Amino acid sequence: MATALRFALRELRGGLGGFRIFILCIALGVAAIAGVNSVRRAMTETIAEEGQSILGGDLAFALVNREASPAEAASIGRLGTVSVAATLRAMARKGDGVDQTLVEIKAVDAAYPLYGRLEAETAGGAIVEDARGLLARDDRGRYGALVEVPLMVRLGLAIGDEISVGTAKFTVAGVVRSEPDKVAGGVGFGPRLLIGVAALRETGLLQPGSLVRWHYRVKLASQVDDEAGLRALANGIETAHPDAAFETRSRANAAPSLKRNIDRFAQFLTLVGLTALIVGGVGVANAVRAYLDGKRDVIATLKCLGASGSFVFRVYFLQILAIAGLGIAAGLVLGSIAPPIAGYFLSGVLPIGTRAALYPAELGLAVAYGFLVAIAFASMPLGRAHDVPPTALFRDAVEPDRRLPRPRYLVLVGAALAGLAALALGLAEDRVAALLYLAALGAAFGLLRLVALGVIALAARMPSPPSAELRLALRNIHRPGAPTGSVVLSLGLGMTLLVTLALVDANLRDQIRQQLPKHAPSFFFMDVPNRQVPEFNALVRREAPDAQLVDVPMLRGRIVALKGVPAASVTPAREAAWVLTGDRGITYADSLPENSRLVAGSWWAKDYAGPPLVSFEEDIARGLGLGIGDSVRVNVLGREFEAKIANFRRLQWETLGINFVMVFSPNTFRGAPHSFLATVTWADGGTADKEVDLLRKVTAAFPVVTTIRVKDALQAVDDLVGKLADGVGAAAGVTLATAVLVLAGALAAGQRRRIYDAVVLKTLGATRRRILTAFAFEYGLVGLAAALFGLIAGSAAAWMVLSRIMGLTFALDPAVAIGSVALALVATLGFGLYDTWRALGAKAAPVLRHL
Repeated sequence: MATALRFALRELRGGLGGFRIFILCIALGVAAIAGVNSVRRAMTETIAEEGQSILGGDLAFALVNREASPAEAASIGRLGTVSVAATLRAMARKGDGVDQTLVEIKAVDAAYPLYGRLEAETAGGAIVEDARGLLARDDRGRYGALVEVPLMVRLGLAIGDEISVGTAKFTVAGVVRSEPDKVAGGVGFGPRLLIGVAALRETGLLQPGSLVRWHYRVKLASQVDDEAGLRALANGIETAHPDAAFETRSRANAAPSLKRNIDRFAQFLTLVGLTALIVGGVGVANAVRAYLDGKRDVIATLKCLGASGSFVFRVYFLQILAIAGLGIAAGLVLGSIAPPIAGYFLSGVLPIGTRAALYPAELGLAVAYGFLVAIAFASMPLGRAHDVPPTALFRDAVEPDRRLPRPRYLVLVGAALAGLAALALGLAEDRVAALLYLAALGAAFGLLRLVALGVIALAARMPSPPSAELRLALRNIHRPGAPTGSVVLSLGLGMTLLVTLALVDANLRDQIRQQLPKHAPSFFFMDVPNRQVPEFNALVRREAPDAQLVDVPMLRGRIVALKGVPAASVTPAREAAWVLTGDRGITYADSLPENSRLVAGSWWAKDYAGPPLVSFEEDIARGLGLGIGDSVRVNVLGREFEAKIANFRRLQWETLGINFVMVFSPNTFRGAPHSFLATVTWADGGTADKEVDLLRKVTAAFPVVTTIRVKDALQAVDDLVGKLADGVGAAAGVTLATAVLVLAGALAAGQRRRIYDAVVLKTLGATRRRILTAFAFEYGLVGLAAALFGLIAGSAAAWMVLSRIMGLTFALDPAVAIGSVALALVATLGFGLYDTWRALGAKAAPVLRHL
């Protein structure tokens, strides 16, 4: 090994000619994996380290629809200093005018915030670092409010202006610059409006059944350092008040949904990065083959002098590892600077930053991926050199050796690939998704190999065309040593990923911008007071006689047990887990709701008065392991209700109409305070004038009713999808760039043979134009085959994601289809003709001397 190392290092003194693409392929894949995982680590560490500020306390207890009872508040108060806040949605109006918009209200007390600072900008650009005083009542008896910039823009507000919320009026006292616990509240539909708890009580929004979430944040009186200690304190409160149904968090788990989404998105991008690295592996194999092709005289000489095949393998294997190390080092540099760059671009998307730090574990993972890919794809061509005799090495320019290497080299390849799969699966947040992804990637490799063999076989069996250029192109496709397989593999994988992501994005945007608005209601009216439902319905029918009005009672409840088993002890299927996280909207009905179809069991009679029954959405019920007759216990307003499952329903989620996972028999919540939820839908989708007119009149007559305009909500979703698509597109761009590099490498690997062909053809009288035309036919046909595979496979993958995972309809976008084919043809023709033009410039004498 020491001798092989000396030989390897001496040969590397001659430079890295031919390995530029090798290094770039490794560097891009490693950079993608290192960067994505470093950004994930930076963000999750930020969440963990700033857990107190993000959560707003060491512990937080939340209740829906009701405030804590005196006994519950006293128990929480014994833990330390308590800050009380309430969050809800409502409509904000500029003065008494008609301009209005949906806002996310947060009402806080004098103790807020327990950690971090509430900062605001006041008139003249002055920054107030402790802005709580701005929420107090002024000399006119009017409370102050802090708003976000989007609310200022939407309503055309200035500091000092008047806004109305519910039945109360506020003065805009400043613009929020820092709200420490914003992340813990999740994503909202509207901009923030921050007021005091006392002011909230004067708005008239706190009606029985209103969708208000009360938060009790605690700054512990005694220091508790570990998560177990925090959990013990929270369990003490839950045990003392078992019927309260507190939603409890600690500073160690300040933003679980955000962290979970970050982990899942990072896992997906890591798999995309791994795809780029594996696609780059094809470039590694091409570069190694081209390198060995250039070293054939050296290898032949070594063997003639007595070097064994194992010695030759070790020499060049060590060289490949050293060169791979250079690519990996370059990738690590790029990956290590990703967190601060991502932090800059994500600052407008996520309300948390990323630390500028090195993360050895994440960088080490990228190193492992890089070396495993290099070993997996370099071992095959290196292994072939072991058993090739010197005479065959000299003859290889005409007849390449196609034998498989010895079993030990095949075992090495298999071990490296198994290591890659083990890393991807072992570190995956969702192992099932990772396994499916890897299986699809393996299937794509296998299918592309078959496509390449099919193209070669078809070219060999095609009848001889009259055009000499086309005949030469067909011969070039199936001749020994042709780059057909590498070109089809690299371009096919890149195009498959590109088409998949492009079609998913296009279909999602079509659903949001075109399909959903056709069927979705124009408005959701929330928190309609129970006693005012007749008046509300009369106004809507009078002002919008051509629209459909649907109203249903609505409560908020939390599942606490399934079949007698506490919800915390249930392990649901992945797609149903969200139902057990927090509270859910529930309703009751005496007949089967619209947008529902009964698929099992039977509906209860209209005058049913027996034990409580519940109807469950079919797929969610299956995911929770429920069957007809099983029991479900929910906590509503601090009381627990148990009902038996009477039937399963299938819902039409895509209409965005009123849908509930659980619908109870009417006698279940008899006497419980609640509000109503209503939708208004115009058959023709409605016009902006109709919508604005109805919105103004409803808000004027019912200021406590919260209105969500569906088009505004869809626009917010569209913006979010666009930002996610940008991140996915950037990762896919790395894969596509790698595929283009592999294409260039595949063509470069056959440069010596093209020079040979060009010299012979020119010597026999062929013009440059005819040679270029022949090669254009060759590259065009191979690129077309790769593009068609990418289109078919990418469309199938997009259909699977949309229809089977997201439950949406799929449509093939012609622009994506044409664009993908055009991109593949441009790439292959461009690189191919450039490479051919270089070959045409080669001198004939050196080549002819070796014939």
